[in-house]
Amino acid sequence: MKTILIVEDDRRIAQNISRGLLEEGYQTEVAYEGYNGRDLALRQPFDLIILDINLPGLNGYEVCRNIRAEKPHLPIIMLTALGEIEDKVEGLERGADDYLVKPFDFRELNARIAACFRRADLLDKTVADEVLRISNLEINISTKQVKRAEIPIDLTAREFALLEYLVRNRGRVVSKMDLAEKVWSLNFDPGTNVVEVYINYLRKKIDRDFEPKLIHTRAGMGYVLKVES
Repeated sequence: MKTILIVEDDRRIAQNISRGLLEEGYQTEVAYEGYNGRDLALRQPFDLIILDINLPGLNGYEVCRNIRAEKPHLPIIMLTALGEIEDKVEGLERGADDYLVKPFDFRELNARIAACFRRADLLDKTVADEVLRISNLEINISTKQVKRAEIPIDLTAREFALLEYLVRNRGRVVSKMDLAEKVWSLNFDPGTNVVEVYINYLRKKIDRDFEPKLIHTRAGMGYVLKVES
């Protein structure tokens, strides 16, 4: 039986979520404050965290960052009233796997929890020592290590996810919409430049000081990772 930690300061919402999850066959525990939620998440073997952002003590962004630093594969769903695209991007950048805006239907939350567990189960089965390579770039999926010409390169979690998606789709032009949806789980907003910003971060780290160049822009279409002749 999977155990879910709910970190939510609104007691009515927390208890309603807990009651619904118990009916679905999950075990639950509730924390009403940020520091307590963080400590419980780090100390006990939960299978998933449901995390509010506006928490007393320590806000949800920091709780998420602290958890992700110690438990990089623990699924985290942020549940909050903050629904702007910038809020979603920040939550995902801090390490959340999904982001659900209040008010919400419990059926959607339950479906997102199930999707997180499916992804986690698939990851456990498929990424053991999986290594992706193109030219002199090497990505170890299980250890999250990246090397270019045998030189280790430090990437953030989102940079790694972006690079992994590009490598898995090497040779294929992927649009900004593809990247926003697949890497950030966002509905694409033409007004945001988050994709361009992170493509530039990657270029500086894996392309600027190396040959051959791997990340290429296709004007009006998107980006392609390939060795060009």
